[in-house]
Amino acid sequence: MNRRSSMALTDRTTLGELKEADYQVRSVKDELRANLMQKLRASEEVFPGILGYDETVIPRIQNAILAKHDLILLGLRGQAKSRLIRMLPRLLDDHIPVIEDTPLNEDPFNPITKQGRAIVEERGDDTPIEWLPREARYGEKLATPDTTIADLIGDIDPIKAANERLTYADEEVIHFGIVPRTNRGIFAINELPDLQPRIQVGLFNIMEEQDIQIRGFNVRFPLDVMMVFSANPEDYTSRGNLVTPLKDRIDSQITTHYPKTIETGMSITEQEAWQDRADGAAAVDVHIPRFFREIVEQVAFEARESEYIDQTSGVSVRVTRAALEALISAAERRALLNGENETTVRVSDLMHVAPAITGKVELVYEGEQEGAEEVALTLIGRAVRALFDEYFPDPSDKEEGRPEYKDVLDWFAQGRSIDLDQDMSDAAYAETLGQIDGLQALAEEYLSPDTTGETHTGMEFVVESLHQHSLVGKEISDGGQTYDDIMGSMLSSIGDGGVPGDDFDEGDFDDDDDDTDDPLSRYR
Repeated sequence: MNRRSSMALTDRTTLGELKEADYQVRSVKDELRANLMQKLRASEEVFPGILGYDETVIPRIQNAILAKHDLILLGLRGQAKSRLIRMLPRLLDDHIPVIEDTPLNEDPFNPITKQGRAIVEERGDDTPIEWLPREARYGEKLATPDTTIADLIGDIDPIKAANERLTYADEEVIHFGIVPRTNRGIFAINELPDLQPRIQVGLFNIMEEQDIQIRGFNVRFPLDVMMVFSANPEDYTSRGNLVTPLKDRIDSQITTHYPKTIETGMSITEQEAWQDRADGAAAVDVHIPRFFREIVEQVAFEARESEYIDQTSGVSVRVTRAALEALISAAERRALLNGENETTVRVSDLMHVAPAITGKVELVYEGEQEGAEEVALTLIGRAVRALFDEYFPDPSDKEEGRPEYKDVLDWFAQGRSIDLDQDMSDAAYAETLGQIDGLQALAEEYLSPDTTGETHTGMEFVVESLHQHSLVGKEISDGGQTYDDIMGSMLSSIGDGGVPGDDFDEGDFDDDDDDTDDPLSRYR
């Protein structure tokens, strides 16, 4: 057998050897389409690790690729837009041949620059080629107001002209931008509306005619590039930050979204959060009951409906990732201070989740007035209440739900209280909660805990949730919180010079309504 005919395709180093192998060049969009078709027919996962989009976003992206469209992903922050875009190169061929030492990844069969044409004319079938891997065929630019045409497309290089004694009329004085340097690949622009309108206009030819023009050159460079964009929906559709002709040239507009269910959100957070803390001899084994993972996820759902948060900005899934990591760290730190090798997260540890929320949400005026910390604690409180009602009888139901908590409420009504220090040991934590009549039985009946640690944190879950339903009082200090009788707590507040005002309403204790008027009052 002829040695050349048996060599691997990527071992071929000249144009002649490519011809001998009958190599067929495909455009980028044809390449993406063909490889996607193979993966779909083989039932292969095209976008591994992308959760919650199987029936919405991913089919639309696949349809756009099959249609050979340029596309834009519209979505709020933290909706995996960039991750999806960066996975598109997985659909490219492993390697493609390019003319060696040319700037634009040129096709050996069809060179487009003066340099590439000169090499092929001079060397013919001996034109040297190299094989470009798929990862080198992806380019990306974050759109910023200072981005220029020279950055994206190119400009004349006066230094090169001077050094090589070339006139500005010579094609070789052009310094190419990042878009043409991604020729035969995929180029992405994130936050497209942030580009100045005159820069957006410079993309017209690339989008429609698939070529570029630089300065006053009559020479056109035909490019083979798939263009992909991302944008915030409000910037794209409402603020007029995108010129209409460019929108018209983007073939497919695909809208992303946040997780639609708690389960999907939990799967994403489980995948993204750093939870394996088994590093070193001092490592702590932190147990996280399932309902805590649900609470963390519910915080994001509450934030996405909160009147204090700017919903046009969005609430990223990074909130839940950071919140879960902060929750684990709070339990970890507490165990280290007490010399414990393992522990279970507590409801009081949720106080330490607030810093993971405050920096990731944009507040409206009302939220700014309340303060970022207060808003974060309110969201946590609402999440606790929402999840409690999924596991326990509703304390607001005076006929069927309230009687379940009679022993606990009676214990507090006798003027008793508990102090839960944030750094107290597991033994002290269990002893403190164990004082409350009927509390352990409630946690065991409705949570079915697997460990004593889960039982104890479930007991605190009940107490905190009764506070969220305005049935138990709570006072927060820097080192922890005190739970007591709701009426005694309010009288104490009056004695300290506080005025109940909107935070207190006698209706909170009558038979008609258990909710306070002020949603922030539960954490004050």
